[in-house]
Amino acid sequence: MNVSFIIREVLYEGGFYRRKAADRVPSENGRTHLVNKAVRKGRTEAEVREAVCWLTGYGGEDLERARTEGVCYGDFFRNAPRPNPDRTLIRGVVCGVRVEEVADPLMREIRYLDKLVDELARGKPMEKVLRKQEVK
Repeated sequence: MNVSFIIREVLYEGGFYRRKAADRVPSENGRTHLVNKAVRKGRTEAEVREAVCWLTGYGGEDLERARTEGVCYGDFFRNAPRPNPDRTLIRGVVCGVRVEEVADPLMREIRYLDKLVDELARGKPMEKVLRKQEVK
């Protein structure tokens, strides 16, 4: 099975079988897919990296280490050092599925990232993509 097909299935389809596929896909393949999606729409790899770091708490060196070590997509999200508490502000639909309603925690994290990249690709300013809780 072609890796890009597996990535699409993992990112866009829910369910037990699809989640198992997420555990096997190298995180580098998922990153490449998302970067290509954003770059095709005029955004940069640096912007995607910023969104990934905001969401997961990984730093630049951590991302590079995950890439070179071949960490799978599932472990990449499960081992995120500091998942951003504001990620729960991410709302919306990715391929017909409301991100905030995804029951499986791993698939929800994957869809959060996909939603961020979708918003970048649609031209949304980075300040709006990286949500922040309003201070009262």
